[in-house]
Order: sequence, then C-alpha cells, then structure tokens
Amino acid sequence: MGILGIDLGGTNVRAGLVENNSLIKVESFPVSKNGSESDVLNDIYNLIDHYSSEEISGIGIGVPSVVDVEKGIVYDVQNISSWKEVYLKDLLKKRYNVPVYVNNDANCFAIGEKYFGKAKNYKDIVGLIIGTGLGAGIITNGKLYAGKNCGAGEFGMIPFKRNNYEYYCSGQYFTNEFKTTGEELFRRAEKGDPEALDVFSGFGANLGEAIKVIMYTIDPEIIVLGGSVSKSYNLFKDEMFRSINNFAYSKTINKLKIEVSVIDNVAILGAAALYYDDNNTNR
Repeated sequence: MGILGIDLGGTNVRAGLVENNSLIKVESFPVSKNGSESDVLNDIYNLIDHYSSEEISGIGIGVPSVVDVEKGIVYDVQNISSWKEVYLKDLLKKRYNVPVYVNNDANCFAIGEKYFGKAKNYKDIVGLIIGTGLGAGIITNGKLYAGKNCGAGEFGMIPFKRNNYEYYCSGQYFTNEFKTTGEELFRRAEKGDPEALDVFSGFGANLGEAIKVIMYTIDPEIIVLGGSVSKSYNLFKDEMFRSINNFAYSKTINKLKIEVSVIDNVAILGAAALYYDDNNTNR
C-alpha cells in the first residue's frame, strides 16, 4: 500500500501513489473550475477512484489556498470560485476511510523537497516557489511549520519598493513592469538580447533582497527554489548573490545553501509527504 498525493490546480487535479520511495500510477483529471463546489469534489473523487482502496493507506492533498491544517478546511481556493469554505479533510476521510492531510501548495513544495529532493539532509528549510506569485513553505527542526492560520512563509506580501516582494520577485515583475512574459524574455535572453539580460539582472537583485528577509527572519540552512521562473536561474543568480552578499552577518552567508529544485511531480510528492511529516515515518 502507498500514500496518494494529490495536487489540486485551477485546470487539472493530479495524483500519484508513493510506494517504497517511488511515485507510481500518476493520473490527471480536468477540474470544473467554474462549476459548483460539488462539481469540483466529484472531479477529485473521480480521480481518486482510479485507485483501488487496497492501494491507499493515506491521502495528502495540496491546495492553492489558505488552509485550516488541523481541521482540513480550505478557504477561497485560487481559480476555483465556488470553493469558499470546503471541509475537504472530513469529506475525503468519510468517503475513503483513511487518514487525510490537507495543506497549501507552497508547504507541499517545501516538504516534498525535504523528503524527496535537494533538502533531504537538512532540518531548517525554506522552499521558495517563484512562479505567477511568490510563495514559501517553512520547515523548522525537520517539521513543517504552517503557522496558526497557514500564513507562515507569505514573504511575498511584505511591502517592497512601490508594491510588495511578490510584485518584484515573480512573473508579475515581467508582465507589470515590462508588459511581456517571463517566457518571452527568457527566449530573448538566451539569444543574448541585452535588454532581456538586464531585466533578469534586475529581477535577481530584487529576489536577493527577498532572500535576505528570509535569512533575517527564518535563518534556514537551505533555500530551495521552485516554480516556473526558477528555470531561468542562470540568468539572475549573479545579481541575486550580489544582493545577498550585502548581508549583516557574513558567517550566515557562507553557510547558507541555495539550490534549484529538479524533482518532477514535486507537488504530488509533497502532498504525499504530508503523511510522512505528521507520522514521522519513512516512505
């Protein structure tokens, strides 16, 4: 038997079974994002029902929303307008009669890196997702820390320059400041376009400032970068480190590790790892 990890997105819900440290039987199902609460629940049920009850000993699910982790209630799910307050843990537990764990997607990313990725050998970790937004999951002393209201790690909401860190340290920076996409700028930068290269340098400087906030407040051993923008790491890392090096405590700079995630299906693996984190077990 294994743990079923589920990643709920605005377009698809994806799942995979984790057995013996391996991800098997990955499935995907479209989400009725404009449907009712019940419609979306049925999409999730239809996906889970692809797996037999004999295969599943627990379920973990990552959701792009604020979550009452203890009760498993999700609030105001991004891109699914009907999901305002859904008692997801109770609904899944009642239907499938196995332990169920619910958390937000950034926390799932962090715990996925702890159990399956670059952060395996560390206890104090920040998983930083750089995509359409800026989100983070925090692990302290080997355990996921979500905060009382699942709001720990919302570094993107901290004021910065004329807006906040998310505005300057995610894909929003490219669309709002330069009226184009990160993908387009990446293609241009790869060809040596000087303007595109300058944009990524500016992005790196901004991200370095955000990372300094993380260093001052969390002081992790390692920060693992994920999300779509992290794939252009080589274009912004120099300016990022130039900003980081302007940090008050030089010993901290020397000890901190920054890595880029290389895991496929990390969202699914991270959702499954919620079970391991709660039970303090190996796969």
